[in-house]
Amino acid sequence: MQHTFISKIDSHLNKKAVIKGWIYNKRFSGKIGFLQIRDGSGFIQGIVVQKDVSSEIWELANKITLESSAIIEGAVTKHPKQESYELQVSNIRLVQMSEDYPIGKKEHGPDFLLDNRHLWLRSSKQWAIQRVRNTIINATYEYLNGEGFIKIDAPILTPAACEGTTTLFEIEYFDLGKAYLSQSGQLYIEAAIMSHGRVFDFGPVFRAEKSKTRRHLTEFWMMDAEAAFVEHDENLKIQEGLVCFIAQKVLEKNQQELKILERDAKPLEKIKPPFYRITHAEAIAKLHKLGSDIKPDDDLGGDDETLIMKEYDKPLFIEKYPAKVKAFYMKRDAKNPELALCADMLAPEGFGEIIGGSQREDDYDALLGRIKEHKLPEKAFEWYLDLRKYGSVPHSGFGYGLERIVGWLCGTPHVRETIPFPRLLNRLYP
Repeated sequence: MQHTFISKIDSHLNKKAVIKGWIYNKRFSGKIGFLQIRDGSGFIQGIVVQKDVSSEIWELANKITLESSAIIEGAVTKHPKQESYELQVSNIRLVQMSEDYPIGKKEHGPDFLLDNRHLWLRSSKQWAIQRVRNTIINATYEYLNGEGFIKIDAPILTPAACEGTTTLFEIEYFDLGKAYLSQSGQLYIEAAIMSHGRVFDFGPVFRAEKSKTRRHLTEFWMMDAEAAFVEHDENLKIQEGLVCFIAQKVLEKNQQELKILERDAKPLEKIKPPFYRITHAEAIAKLHKLGSDIKPDDDLGGDDETLIMKEYDKPLFIEKYPAKVKAFYMKRDAKNPELALCADMLAPEGFGEIIGGSQREDDYDALLGRIKEHKLPEKAFEWYLDLRKYGSVPHSGFGYGLERIVGWLCGTPHVRETIPFPRLLNRLYP
């Protein structure tokens, strides 16, 4: 008999089914046993009744250990009180008897769980987080493809930084000198918009900052999008549409996962356009009223982001930051050259910045001047300057941190749980 995925078990109601998976929990009450079974696609309870199975199967059900792998056969029935299904077990074929599983029902500290991340991934909450992550990734592709974007892969090894070299991982690159692990694919995919119009990349990036906050990882996944003939306002509308589409897909596809995570779905239902929008100057004024001592030309820190978002129930764009605190490639506001045509999108519920974007400087002389102002190696950016010599056009882009969006939509406060194997300042194992 062909095996059945638990996610499709409803199609086998009142029929025999074969499930290949793992026993993640169990309990016995007299002559009835309850096996909690996981197969990767979902969870189901297997009920073993002593009088309905052989003595060998009953004995195996009693002695089988947590996380043992097995092939379980039985009839699919509807749960008498819940909207779920059960398996009336008739046969168990052991694949491998697990050793004493180190992660139990008792409370474990974060260091223990991270040391055993390869096993912790099996827990129901970690399973749910990764399933939501998968939905977000697929929704990103679907939305951007629908808006005319194609995927272009940017290199991970680069000869220079996007925003200065102080927070990059440096390596020796054969006989060519120093290279750096990328902190963003943005500059490279800007080159591709002159060929394809709208492009995005999606991959790992690296920051060597010695950050220990709940919002930072050393290695994380980033999506960068760039679009020709798109200016500041349209750039924000594309971002808004993407985030709304992602939230909608999570609500559509991940109700079971949200329930496992005990994530209240009501805040996610509010993620609809238009998003709120204020300037950086307005944000500073609000923060001062809320007791922050942030200075007028400061970028917002994590505490400031949390503080200002207390009054908003869906994402907020903070736009037009002082140009001097932003990257060299951001175009200046024609109405006030001291400001950059940029915006950060902040998520509600204390999750902070999830997207950063801007209109890009499209004028050769202006961009060259900024590279010199920032004391960046001019030779390393010759190719980037070339883009402004041969058919330059107004263009904009943005990037999102995947793990921050996963954390927000899952209601998971620390990003270390949003990536399968987190890399932190003090963690490189497993």
